[in-house]
Amino acid sequence: MSQESIVIVGAGIVGLYTAFSLLEKGVSPNEITVVAQYLPGDQSTYYTSPWAGGNFSCISPDDQTTIDYDKFTYTNIHKIQKKLGGAKCGLDNRPSTEYWDFQPSERKLKSLKSYLVNMEILPQEKLPDGAVYGISYLTWNFDCPRFLENFQNYLESQGIVFIRKKLTHISQAYLSSETKTVFNCTGIGAHSLGGVNDTKVYPSRGQVVVIKAPHVQVNKLRWGKDYATYIIPRPDSGGQVILGGYLQKDNWIGDTFKYETESIIKRTTELMPEILEAPLEIIRIAAGLRPSRHGGVRIAKEVAEEQKVLIHNYGASGYGYQAGYGMANSATDLLFKTKSKL
Repeated sequence: MSQESIVIVGAGIVGLYTAFSLLEKGVSPNEITVVAQYLPGDQSTYYTSPWAGGNFSCISPDDQTTIDYDKFTYTNIHKIQKKLGGAKCGLDNRPSTEYWDFQPSERKLKSLKSYLVNMEILPQEKLPDGAVYGISYLTWNFDCPRFLENFQNYLESQGIVFIRKKLTHISQAYLSSETKTVFNCTGIGAHSLGGVNDTKVYPSRGQVVVIKAPHVQVNKLRWGKDYATYIIPRPDSGGQVILGGYLQKDNWIGDTFKYETESIIKRTTELMPEILEAPLEIIRIAAGLRPSRHGGVRIAKEVAEEQKVLIHNYGASGYGYQAGYGMANSATDLLFKTKSKL
């Protein structure tokens, strides 16, 4: 088989997970090419993955499919960490505490209890005012830009080829007559990519403040019905911590705003006053467009003329890092017409 027999469109976290999943299932790296407008190390509002807070949290929906994707990723991602060289690759464990202003669904809690390491339900007296539920556990944290670059480097070291190319139509992903299968992992790009034009895709804009605070080594998050506040340290990053944030539906603006920065700093320092034990040092302020989708993620297979296969894998919104490995597992299963057990 040729290098172009399988093409993955998109080099965000979901595209990279998909490439890794194909290798796990025995596909030769010499059959895989990744084509993307943006590659790890690039910066664009429309290249979402580098802007992510980057941890496993309870931000994801509570439908059973997403719950299964989360569980698969949490319990299997250590395999990726090992392949990328261990804890210094931009992926490591950190303690996490999460609060809700509403009662999480029993289905979600039942699943979390079945696999989260060191999970404890917090007593009411340990909850901040207005919160009704809380848990602590050991989570996975990402230094997203570094992890993406290390992930690409690993895949290239195995023989996978990366090509920088902007596609205007999904048919262009069939690079030659040898291309038999295309995985569409275009995220927010699926909205406007010709031949896909998925109008169910929309951005959930977020703004974050990146600070230098080496003394902050734990996650703390709070979920409201109409807001999200989170503190996420980037492992082994020289003390970088992500403060957020926002979940603004159908907001395509990539600009950042002072009043949002002020709100983020106010909310996060109230949630974790320890942040201010050292002078606040802001490294950068950034905005990104999470690739959300009405109806949830799209993992589907199409067979065109000459038995050309197109497999869609996108729409993970703000939970691509924590559910994307499970999504990739399901998407690559479609290539082999099998159903792996999540």
